Amino acid sequence: MSKVPKGRKPASGKPTPNKSIPNKPVLPDVQEINATLDQEKSPQRMHLLLLLGLSILLYANTLSHDFALDDAIVITDNMHVQKGWAGFKDIFYKDTFHGFFKTDKQGLLEGGRYRPFTLAMFAVELSIFGKSPFWGHLFNLLWYGLTGIVLYLLSSGLFAYRWNKILSAWLAFAVALVFIAHPLHTEAVANIKGRDEIMALLGCLGALYFSLRSYHSKQIGWEALAVLAFLIGIFSKENAITFLAVVPLTYWFFTDASVSKIIRHTAPFLVVALLFLLIRSAVLPNVQIGTVSRELMNNPFLKLEGTQYVPFTGAEKQATVFYTLGKYLQLFLAPYPLTHDYYPMQIPRMDWSKPASILSFLLYLGMGIYGVLGLRKKSPIAYGFLFYLSTLSIVSNLFLVVGTNMSERLVFMPSVGLCIALVAGLAALFYGTKLPQTLRPQSLLVSIGAVALVFGGLTILRNPAWKNNLTLFRTDAKTSVNSAKVHNALGGQLVSDAEKIKKDSLTRTALLEEAAISLQRAVELYPGYKDAFFLLGTCNIHLKKYPEAVKYLEGAYSLNASDTNTINNLTVAYRLLGQEEGEKRGNLANAFTYLKKALTFDPNDYATLRLLGVASNVAQDFPDALGYFEKAKNQMPQHADAWFELGMAYQFVKDNANAQQAFAKAQQLDPDIQQKFRDRNKSGGQ
Repeated sequence: MSKVPKGRKPASGKPTPNKSIPNKPVLPDVQEINATLDQEKSPQRMHLLLLLGLSILLYANTLSHDFALDDAIVITDNMHVQKGWAGFKDIFYKDTFHGFFKTDKQGLLEGGRYRPFTLAMFAVELSIFGKSPFWGHLFNLLWYGLTGIVLYLLSSGLFAYRWNKILSAWLAFAVALVFIAHPLHTEAVANIKGRDEIMALLGCLGALYFSLRSYHSKQIGWEALAVLAFLIGIFSKENAITFLAVVPLTYWFFTDASVSKIIRHTAPFLVVALLFLLIRSAVLPNVQIGTVSRELMNNPFLKLEGTQYVPFTGAEKQATVFYTLGKYLQLFLAPYPLTHDYYPMQIPRMDWSKPASILSFLLYLGMGIYGVLGLRKKSPIAYGFLFYLSTLSIVSNLFLVVGTNMSERLVFMPSVGLCIALVAGLAALFYGTKLPQTLRPQSLLVSIGAVALVFGGLTILRNPAWKNNLTLFRTDAKTSVNSAKVHNALGGQLVSDAEKIKKDSLTRTALLEEAAISLQRAVELYPGYKDAFFLLGTCNIHLKKYPEAVKYLEGAYSLNASDTNTINNLTVAYRLLGQEEGEKRGNLANAFTYLKKALTFDPNDYATLRLLGVASNVAQDFPDALGYFEKAKNQMPQHADAWFELGMAYQFVKDNANAQQAFAKAQQLDPDIQQKFRDRNKSGGQ
């Protein structure tokens, strides 16, 4: 710990009381202390270079990654982004997810999403650099580094209200160091879609920094920059609106501004927020914020009673929410293991008999009380707590259901408050009343450096999980063992990858068998999971396990009878099971049952009609066979096989004239048709 250099008189005495702020803390005369430090070289340039270099070092191993997770929604499968510059109008005039779902239906997700700025960024990057994910990862890394730098500049200015400029710079460096190194931020940085989190925070921090510069310099230009930065933040993600609380808190804690001046400098933020809400309501006119889904994957506060999912009781919901809020604090202090998925049933249903919920409630109550009491003394620790609570409020599930129990990306912005509280708390612990005269808080820096070293290592180790969807889902399924969603996602990705591989290969079969295990786990965890039932049924079609395919596709159909993909795949499963029953087991009764079920869903399916014709021939029901082959021919009139089999059906009913006409048509379409049927009969095929 360095003191004011020998020969320089430390500041003493009390500052003149500020009459406009009766509760201003009694602080040493910071200006007097700073006057003694004119010859002390500022560490700011070194700090800025170190922070930028650290950001690059920690996330350099993401540059070779592919697109992953929600990148499909906002980039690769978003038709507006894929248009580049030409997609700007739709990006700003439609729901953020419109380009992915490709429908004008309002409220594609409960409450709607309007985050056009980052979609516009992706469209520009695609227009200039093409479709490579490298550029998305590179810009995420750079924007994240810039966010850390702005946090450093802002924190340095805030701390300078209480302490000397050299100490303030080092404390700000400690805050930014913890922030940049923290593994909780890997989801926002390693996943390109996380740009919305980065830009929202960068815009908000920048706006606050510029606003304070305007206050201190009395120059309107800084305020204009503050407005621009807040526009970027709030049009990147809606949670930026919580800075309507952070801004006045910051002025109260770190300036001598009167209440009227605080209101005056908060007003531009309020105007921007109102403008955003007006535009959002115009783009999404029929969307109601606060609507609650009755589907478990969009509302985690549902429980199974009998065969129905019903809402948690009020006590169960609040206890579960506080349990997850406690998990955020736990992960901030000990960020391992991490996962992108905290969906049901990974987070258990809680009640107020559970110690974890009670402890979390008491911790948050204590933070809130400490924050309120700290208003009088203007404690930086209290400020950090209030920053955290304010920015967390909108995604906490206490007031609005956000669609998941919790997510690491949701604490990206609130974590700034915890970083400030942590550094300010350690500073007070190590130095107490000697803090104002301290220059280089070596004990604090050693402690924070050790924490950053561990956090940085965990960040580098966590990043590879985000390489691509398959790697991410495989990794996090081991952590989120009770999440139905991640098991469904893993199974779906494995099925998708298997479908790209040559049939009957060992690799393909291995992928499908792994998928079946994961999807089976998903339906066990969530018996009403229609997507998992559909994928498991489809997977069993590929594995040629047709009874299982029918079982799970019937389950999917019972959960959503209007889904076209389910109907199509169930038709195929019935047909293939009917064919198997007839050919391999010789059970014509079962064969007819399943083939007729297939025909119920698709009366014009050529393959089903043909197989019913073959089965009818085997059953020696030649008139029925003729009817099925006639219908099959009508579906495929340019198919030589259809005409040839129709000709044989006419022969069985002794109609040689029509038989010869059908054979002639088949010969016209394919001169080798007779030889093909001879070869097929020799091999025993149908």
